[in-house]
Amino acid sequence: VQLQASGGGLVQPGGSLRLSCAASGSIFRISAMSWYRQAPGKQRELVAAITSGDITRYAVSVKGRFTISRDNAKNTVYLQMNSLKPEDAAVYYCKLESGILTIWGQGTQVTVSS
Repeated sequence: VQLQASGGGLVQPGGSLRLSCAASGSIFRISAMSWYRQAPGKQRELVAAITSGDITRYAVSVKGRFTISRDNAKNTVYLQMNSLKPEDAAVYYCKLESGILTIWGQGTQVTVSS
C-alpha cells in the first residue's frame, strides 16, 4: 500500500485549500485515515482523523475550519481547509492505519502568507 498526497500550495490568510491523499491497494475502505502536520521546529501533530465508519475528530485548533472526508470508491481521503491562518502553515502528511499496519504518505507543503 502506498499513499500519495497532493493539493498543497501557497494561499493567502483566509483562503482555502483541499488536500487529497490517494491510496493504492484494497485495504483503504477498512482503514482509519488521518492527516498530520509538522511546522519547522515543531513536533508532528494530529490535525484530523476519520475511521472506516466515517467517525471524525479534529484538533481543537482546526475544528470548525477543516473538514476531513473520504471516498472509498476512489481510495482517497480529503482535507478541506478553510479560513486558513499563518499558523496552519506546515508540511501535511496523511496516514493509513489498518490493524498493525501503519503507512505514511509523503508530505505536501502548505504555506499561508500574504
